[in-house]
Amino acid sequence: MEKLPCILLVDDDPINNFLNQRLLEDLAIADQLMVALNGQEAFALLDQQCPDAACPALILLDVNMPVMNGFEFLFSYQQLPLARKEAIVIIMLTTSVNSQDVERGQQLHVADFLTKPLTKEKVREMLRKHFGWQLTEGEMKHIS
Repeated sequence: MEKLPCILLVDDDPINNFLNQRLLEDLAIADQLMVALNGQEAFALLDQQCPDAACPALILLDVNMPVMNGFEFLFSYQQLPLARKEAIVIIMLTTSVNSQDVERGQQLHVADFLTKPLTKEKVREMLRKHFGWQLTEGEMKHIS
C-alpha cells in the first residue's frame, strides 16, 4: 500500500494526540507524522519542515484550542500560496459537529468533519473518500 508522505495532527489534548498517533502509526499509512498543540505550532511546523512544498498530505485539525484555534488556523491558511494549499487535505476532527462550524469550515475549504475519537473505520473511509485509495483485502486487514 502506498503511504501518505506526511500527516499533521493539530490538537491541544495530549491524550487525543497520543491515541491518534498510535492509531496512525499502527496503520502505517504515512511516512511521517507531525504533532502540533495549536494552530500557531502547526504553522511553525509547516514553515520549518515544508517551506517550499506541501509536506503534509493530510491535516487533522481540532476546532477548540488555545493560542490559535482551528478556525483561526484555517483563516491564516487561506493566505498561503495557492499551489501549497491545493495539495493538502484538511479534516476537522472535533468532539461535536455544530452546524455553524460545518458551514464555516466549508467556507474555509475544509474537506470534511469527523467526530472524535478517530477510529480505523474513520481512517479507512477518509482514505477512500479523500485520497481515492482502493484497498485490497490484505491492506484492509491492516485498517479494518
